[in-house]
Amino acid sequence: MPDFSYETEASRKGFKFVCGVDEAGRGPLAGPVCAAAVILPTNVSIEGLNDSKKLSEKKREALYDVITEKAIAYSIAFGTLDEIETYNILNATFIAMNRAIDSLKIKADYALVDGNRVPKGIKIPCETVVKGDAKSASIAAASILAKVTRDRLLIEYDEKYPQYNFKKHKGYGTKEHYEAIEKFGVCEVHRLSFLKNVVK
Repeated sequence: MPDFSYETEASRKGFKFVCGVDEAGRGPLAGPVCAAAVILPTNVSIEGLNDSKKLSEKKREALYDVITEKAIAYSIAFGTLDEIETYNILNATFIAMNRAIDSLKIKADYALVDGNRVPKGIKIPCETVVKGDAKSASIAAASILAKVTRDRLLIEYDEKYPQYNFKKHKGYGTKEHYEAIEKFGVCEVHRLSFLKNVVK
C-alpha cells in the first residue's frame, strides 16, 4: 500500500511542498489524456488509498471527494486531442503533467512522478517512481483524481455519441469499441493517430 516514505525523504532534503503526479488515459483510442498533481499533508490518513487501477469505480469516486477535501492543494489538467495528434501521446502527457503542477494554488517545490520518465519542461526538482501509484500516497491520490476526472468526461462523451458506449469502456480499445468504429466510423473525439490501421 502507498505511504509517505518518498514524501518524507524529500522533506528531509529541505523540500516543503511535495506533489505527487500521475496521468490517466495514455492508452485509449479516444479523448484527451488527463494528469493530476496533489500535495497531501503527510499526517493525513485516507483509508483505502491505492493505485486507481486496483480500485472499483465506486471506491475511486468516494476517494476523489476525500482527497480533494484533505489535500493541501490539487490540480487537474488535460493534454488535448490536438496535442496528442500534433506532439504524440508521451509529449501530450508531459504537457498535461506540467499544466497540473503549474496550476497548483500552493506551488510545489518538488515533484514525485509516476513512471520512469521525467516530464519534459518541468520547472521544479523531480523524482520518478516506477509503479509510484502503489508506493507513494500523493502519487496514488493523483492517479485517482486523474482517472475519475477522465472517466467523467468520457461519460459526457457517451451522451453525445451513444453509439460507441464510451461510458462502459472509457475510450479503451475493447472489442466492442473497435466493432462500433467499424460500424459507425470515427467521431471528433477519436485519436486518429491511434487508429491508422483501422480507419482507411
